[in-house]
Amino acid sequence: MVDTQTAAGTLKTEFRHEPVMLAEVLEQLDLSEGSVVCDCTLGGAGHSVKMAAAVGKTGLLIGIDQDDMALEAAGRRLDAEAPGTPRKLLKGNFGDLDELLCSAQVPGVDGFLFDLGVSSPQLDIPGRGFSYHEDAPLDMRMDPGNNTLNAAEVVNTYNEADLARILRVYGEERYAAQIARQIVRRRATEPLRTTGDLVEAVKAGIPAAARRHGGHPARKSFQAIRIEVNHELDVLERGLEAAVRWVNPGGRICVISYHSLEDRIVKHIFHEQSQGCICPPDIPVCVCGHVPHLKVLTRKPLVARADEVQRNPRARSAKIRVAERL
Repeated sequence: MVDTQTAAGTLKTEFRHEPVMLAEVLEQLDLSEGSVVCDCTLGGAGHSVKMAAAVGKTGLLIGIDQDDMALEAAGRRLDAEAPGTPRKLLKGNFGDLDELLCSAQVPGVDGFLFDLGVSSPQLDIPGRGFSYHEDAPLDMRMDPGNNTLNAAEVVNTYNEADLARILRVYGEERYAAQIARQIVRRRATEPLRTTGDLVEAVKAGIPAAARRHGGHPARKSFQAIRIEVNHELDVLERGLEAAVRWVNPGGRICVISYHSLEDRIVKHIFHEQSQGCICPPDIPVCVCGHVPHLKVLTRKPLVARADEVQRNPRARSAKIRVAERL
């Protein structure tokens, strides 16, 4: 839930949203007193305050976020709701997990949480340019201080073929080619500068009948461009592979994803890391030396209960996958 905002896009009070599938996360991570837990997507600390309570005064909470506003708000909330738990809040992208954990000087981690996607407060602050409901500058950067690529550059400089590919692959948009054509046609007259400009281009590329159902017509296109701007899928692969290296034996990695692209990456990495010998079946003695590092605990992903979806619509598309270090 987001409280009041200033016109410049900073929060007057709290950076907060209801944590998705909190009970399931706590159950699957199975934390205990003295554990070291790393929240790779700290946000408003909705999950972290409860994880901090689970690890207690002898444990350690590591929180990572690339958003300064989130780090400040999370620190205040942890001060108020989990004052006794030691913590290290780190600014950065979980794609750089190796460097961040080295800086935290921890030998290993007992539990990792990745809550993927963009948080509700970021979506709702008009100045950040994530929302198709508000007219704002085309930005969509999760870390404006370190990322020079923004949504305006993507829509105004990428060629038509690349735009169509991004919309089709990252947004799973049926009308990707038509939308890309509209973007290129419109920017030839004047650059697309605002989220409203992009919404109008997307609408023009989708047949009127298709716009009347399936939610906001720009939802998939905004998702696709956000993923491109923030390199989210590459970051996810790097972060998960690093987590496998850092998690202690018996420790767990829990990932909440919100669309099929993310979920497929998580499923693939967990499967790959849980495989033993991969030699061809006609070779009598293993020569690959491949050993499993993980045990997958969720054969099928966990999904939110109906009552949570009703209370928190963000949970509707959430899927949890969990693996344990062998």
